[in-house]
Amino acid sequence: MIRYKKIRGHKRIWKDIDFWVENNKVLDVAYLQQREREYVKVWVAPFSNISVLNSEFSPPKGKTRKKIVAGIFTIYRHWKKQLEALKEPYYLKIWYFPHDVSKCQVVCALGACLDFYDKTFYKPKNTKPFPEDVKGLDWEYRHQEHHITKDDIGEPDEFYTYKDYIDRKKWVEGIMKNPKTRISTYPNDDITPTYYSIKEWDVWIGGD
Repeated sequence: MIRYKKIRGHKRIWKDIDFWVENNKVLDVAYLQQREREYVKVWVAPFSNISVLNSEFSPPKGKTRKKIVAGIFTIYRHWKKQLEALKEPYYLKIWYFPHDVSKCQVVCALGACLDFYDKTFYKPKNTKPFPEDVKGLDWEYRHQEHHITKDDIGEPDEFYTYKDYIDRKKWVEGIMKNPKTRISTYPNDDITPTYYSIKEWDVWIGGD
């Protein structure tokens, strides 16, 4: 069970958000043309910190949440102007996670990577309307999934204790047996592994 840690120093965090937006709203077009894809996450502490010991900071709320959301859309609009100036097809989307906006991203691609992100998220049969102000964008509902195979159980000698191995085995097998788990196969060389995918979060993909 995840334990949420209390967040302190909100005024400092607000300044860090402003700094993050200012330093990411100008797209490095030369780098993008070379690599053909680019993205920006919410690189703001403590939300960008790596969680340890099953604990993490609670999702942004109040003014902090509003500033992050505003920042994501500011970056998106600035990138859009720069991409339009290239006069070539491009992919530009906001990946929006309403339950925790610190997980949002602005993602773009062009050239050979134009369709690179098309299968990043699973498209369910059902759909949901975007739960917030659409801000003039078109939104598509998707699932962020966690994917495993039976190989993720591992072997006992790969764990610190046998109990850790048993806990891992129970967790993987629980997902494999869950009726909500989506099962699929993808050929890979001479084998065709079975993937078990369980929904983690709702995500909306937004763009013009």
